[in-house]
Amino acid sequence: MALTWLPSEHELKDHDLWGNEFFGTDAPSVMYEKRAIVNPQGQPVEGLCSAWIVLNNPTQYNSYTTKMVKATTAGLCKASMDRSVVAVIITGVGDRAFCTGGNTKEYAEYYSKRPTEYGLYMDLFNGMIDAILDCKKPVICRVNGMRVAGGQEVGMACDLSVASDLAVFGQAGPRHGSAPVGGATDFLPWMLGVEDAMWSCVSCELWSAYKMKTKGLISKVSPVIRQDGRWTRNPSVITDEYVRDGEIVYGEFKTGAEANQAREFLKTAQIDFGMLDQAVNDILWTFTNLFPHCLQVSIEGIRQKKKFFWDLSKSANRHWLAANMSAEAFAGFNAFNTRKITGKDTIDFIKYRQLLAAGHAVDDELFEQVLAKPK
Repeated sequence: MALTWLPSEHELKDHDLWGNEFFGTDAPSVMYEKRAIVNPQGQPVEGLCSAWIVLNNPTQYNSYTTKMVKATTAGLCKASMDRSVVAVIITGVGDRAFCTGGNTKEYAEYYSKRPTEYGLYMDLFNGMIDAILDCKKPVICRVNGMRVAGGQEVGMACDLSVASDLAVFGQAGPRHGSAPVGGATDFLPWMLGVEDAMWSCVSCELWSAYKMKTKGLISKVSPVIRQDGRWTRNPSVITDEYVRDGEIVYGEFKTGAEANQAREFLKTAQIDFGMLDQAVNDILWTFTNLFPHCLQVSIEGIRQKKKFFWDLSKSANRHWLAANMSAEAFAGFNAFNTRKITGKDTIDFIKYRQLLAAGHAVDDELFEQVLAKPK
């Protein structure tokens, strides 16, 4: 029977502040699309959908440019105001990276030594994180590959994360001239143990999806390698618990010959996101069968804890990050951006510390001494 009491389409008001001009299909860009909710039998449900925000910059590991930050925010706001949207999925193009943070080429070539400009950029970045935390729909992070640096921070702002078992997680700031104060220092201590949060923030180690699942940072890990019709777990990760060097190991990366063998296998492995997408669909179906307003209040009750720490520090961190663009960020981002020329993606940390210990000014002469020379 038709639902005759529904108002006709022209009577519904449009509450969307954003148009479609922010979205595109040519990289680097963000793609926005609506996909039908499907029931457990795989049949689409009429009138209900999910909104997919897809980071499209695969040649730069889906790092976000200024334009992409604006588009991601626009997508979240658009989905938030769409009555037909049950939930939002944020993901990336390809099978190598979800997102590796801000675009270091743009940082090095435009924002370096322009603290005012970078401060304006950080206003946009903060707005993107706010848009995730304020979205009126649940937000799922579909981790299709590396989730590192600002990509990790975007992912942690989301309500749930489901990951490919090839994904890796971590920060990069202290190694490349910044600090993980775009959300990691706010979210990680609440989501992990304090010492795990500390080490993840400062060490720049990459942790496997299995390790992050064990520690409670993500909801689900799905195998994505399908060989001869069978699913195969990531061969580079220890997925059976055993003792190594006196401690129980699970989710750590293999070493030595096993690691080399795994790398060779992965070069030709067939990637299939079927199980990962089924995990997303399962969550969407659960959400669809809940009262939407009760669901949203429940989600916002959890988000408030994240938002408390995020709101406490985001403005002060914005100012420090802007000022740092004339100091360590200049050296770190330029080292990374010229790595193909120099063969080295970091500065000479020992030389840098020695110069600072000697009282050297942080100036162009210092940068010249610590940045690698062309090969």
